This record gives sequence, structure tokens and C-alpha cells, in this order.
Amino acid sequence: MPGGRLTNEDRQHIAAGLAEGLGYAEIGRRLGRPASTIMREVTRNGGPGDYGADRAHEATRHRARRHRQAQPPTPPVPDGGHGRDPQAVRDFTESFTALLVEQGLPRMEARVLTCLYVTDSGALTAADLVERLRVSPASVSHAVAFLEQQGMLRRERVPGARRERYVIDDEIWVRSILASLRMNEALAAASQRGAEILGATTPAGARFGSSAELLALVSEAFRQVLKQWRQG
Repeated sequence: MPGGRLTNEDRQHIAAGLAEGLGYAEIGRRLGRPASTIMREVTRNGGPGDYGADRAHEATRHRARRHRQAQPPTPPVPDGGHGRDPQAVRDFTESFTALLVEQGLPRMEARVLTCLYVTDSGALTAADLVERLRVSPASVSHAVAFLEQQGMLRRERVPGARRERYVIDDEIWVRSILASLRMNEALAAASQRGAEILGATTPAGARFGSSAELLALVSEAFRQVLKQWRQG
């Protein structure tokens, strides 16, 4: 699947797809991109009724230039005495952040999560994050609240102090999968209810019934993965 930023050619395809009346999922399928990427691209550039490929491409270039001018350089990442190449760590940090953004995580939340992830301790205070990311305390607070809600980090009190620090550990993706499992099971139950209300023999009811079956299989797969992980 193509990665990286959308090109001008990609945007021309998006504009053509919108003109055809295609949904985000179908446009994304044709481009090999997530539907969420297409939705964000269209939403930030005028919406479905006012999207223009050339205008969107120029606006994106302008935002990138403005971001480069406003964003101070990333401070060096301490190697913790392990002999790591600082430049390689910085490059990996940026690429991992970009990957999380491509997967749908907001950029500031992705930066905070990656900053925690690349530390050996897996724990930083708000002041640490502000210093390392060179952003405002409010930005860190908002990002932390979002990540905590998603089960991707937890708070703990710094021993002997009143400050909190934010922690990730080896269970980060387990908690994320559990959150996804809960949402998936809620969707499966709602879909099953929709099939019953609309009637399983009707087109709409059959659509909900089929969705419920697929979501149930996904939930079972999640449970099996978690079971294997805990046994392994």
C-alpha cells in the first residue's frame, strides 16, 4: 500500500472520485489509502462540495512551510549510555510518529506517544514532554488525556513528589486491542439488534446481519490473539 504524503496526482484522483459521487472508502481503495486519510484530506480542504486538487495541494505545501518555520528543531535524544546513534534515533522517532499519524492518530498525540516509547524508562513527566517536544503544557495535557482514554498510557505519582508522570509499558498494545475489542463488541451487538428490528430477510436487515457476523469473527480473533499473547 502506498505510504507517505498524498501527491498532487493522488489529489486529482480524489477530486475525480468526489465528482463521481464515490465515498471515502471507495476512493481510498482505489488509491490504496485508508478511508480516514481521504476524509481528513477532503475535510481540511473545503469538504466534498468544494474540494479542488490543485488548491488542496498548494494549501498543504503552504501549511508544511509554515510548520517548518514555526517548529523548532527536535532536541537531541539522550542515548542512555547505550551507544546509540543520535541521528538514527531522531530519524526513527520522526518516521514512527509519521506512521502513527498515517494510522489515524492525531499528530500531537503521536508525538507524545513516540516520545514516551523511545525512552528506556517509558515514563516522563509533563515538564519532560514539554522540554523534549518544545510544545505548550496545554498541548501535552490534551494529548495525554486522549491517549489515557484510549488506554495507551497511564498516570502515576512520582515517588516523594506531587508531580505525575505518564507511563507506557509492554502492555500498551494489549490495552489498545482491549479498547478496540470493547468497541467492536458494541458494534456487533448494535448490528445484531439492527438486523432484528429491520428484519433479517430485508436488504437493510441482511446488511446489518452480515456486519454482525463479521464483527463477531473479529472479536473472536482479538480474544484468541490476547490469549496466545498471555500464554506465550
